[in-house]
Amino acid sequence: MIRIANGQGFWGDWLEAPVRLVEQGPLDYLTLDYLAEITMSILQKQKQADPNLGYARDFPPLIARIAPYIRDRGVKVVANAGGVNPVACAREVNRLAPGLTVAVVVGDDVFPRLDEFLAKGYEMRDIDTGEPLGPIRSRILSANAYIGAFPLAEALATGADVVIAGRSTDTALALAPMVDRFGWLAEDHDKLAAGTIAGHIIECGAQSSGGNCQVDWTSIPDMAAIGYPIVEAEPDGTFSVTKHANSGGRINAHVIKEQLLYELGDPKRYLTPDCVADFTSIRLEDAGPDRVRVSGIRGGPRPPTLKLSIAYTTGWKAIGTLVYSWPQALEKARAADHIVRERLRALGLSFDEVYTEFFGVNACHGPAAPSNTDPPEVQVRIGVRGPDRKAVDRFTRELIPLVLNGPPGATGFGEGRPAVREIVAYWSALVPREEIRTEVQVVAR
Repeated sequence: MIRIANGQGFWGDWLEAPVRLVEQGPLDYLTLDYLAEITMSILQKQKQADPNLGYARDFPPLIARIAPYIRDRGVKVVANAGGVNPVACAREVNRLAPGLTVAVVVGDDVFPRLDEFLAKGYEMRDIDTGEPLGPIRSRILSANAYIGAFPLAEALATGADVVIAGRSTDTALALAPMVDRFGWLAEDHDKLAAGTIAGHIIECGAQSSGGNCQVDWTSIPDMAAIGYPIVEAEPDGTFSVTKHANSGGRINAHVIKEQLLYELGDPKRYLTPDCVADFTSIRLEDAGPDRVRVSGIRGGPRPPTLKLSIAYTTGWKAIGTLVYSWPQALEKARAADHIVRERLRALGLSFDEVYTEFFGVNACHGPAAPSNTDPPEVQVRIGVRGPDRKAVDRFTRELIPLVLNGPPGATGFGEGRPAVREIVAYWSALVPREEIRTEVQVVAR
């Protein structure tokens, strides 16, 4: 049995979680999941500005903090913190935590190969819309293939203390230690599916140990010190989900079921680079306090294609807010929205979309929100998006004047005009698996 914990569910998650995981009890592996689809484009722009950047910069200082536990207790770290520059990330880890062996997995970044793929006849149509890639080719910022657990397991097999990947799947981080330690093969479909589902359960960190939980959330103990999840995995593919004793939070079948539904499409065919997992085969059993036993998982052969995560620019946006107080807070907010729209029309400005929300009334639930005709305060949030940056910038100059020339009682304008930001959109496509060639590199200490 091996113990695999996940201490980060996204880049920006609780910095203390991984430290507490290695401090509070025994672990064999610590996984850290940093990457969302949009993160890759941010990192690509950073790398274009500075070739030494392009990775999750929180990661090297964290490794420096927990380096004594890596050295003394043999905890191995597996993370996708490398973003679009895993080698630079590894070098910074070596600088801040000397003496550790660091291995990186490269090959997922296919941004330089897009024209090669198009020349080979791969249209790389968007999975959702079916549109070909060609029309947006000149606006692409990043392109990365989702790689699975086997390249990460190959990196672990070098004896590395820390394994750094770029755009691996979230589930691969936890599956890779099982592949390495248990010797699972590509044909072990059920076992790979089990490891994949284990990774899926813990990939969002404390979301599987009571965080963001809808079931009786007010009774969840000590969320200020919430314990992050640990998988206790066995060679036959069965596993338990638990957390360190005396940590906050809660783990039971209800909490795990909520996480299982996270980002789930066809529950019988959950596609990953390593296998196809059947979520309908999962059997959950509460096996003690803060412990859920998972068994019965079935899987199938891995798909012949790999998914690409592509980010591209598609115009500009700006979003501004004002707060109106009682009395007539909602009427004031609606009047402010009307005034802004009329002034934009009078200026002859057009946008792809002008969108308004009224926080405190119906922003979260829309028409399903209960009636609230006389709220004590309302935040009006107005956003525009379009291809003309100058038009978007002109919009930003129309909101703040309402403080003096619009409805009474406006506040919340201390930050001044809203910023104009570039819009980055997401495109997902498929390429033949054999086109993605990964490589493991051990970065010198």
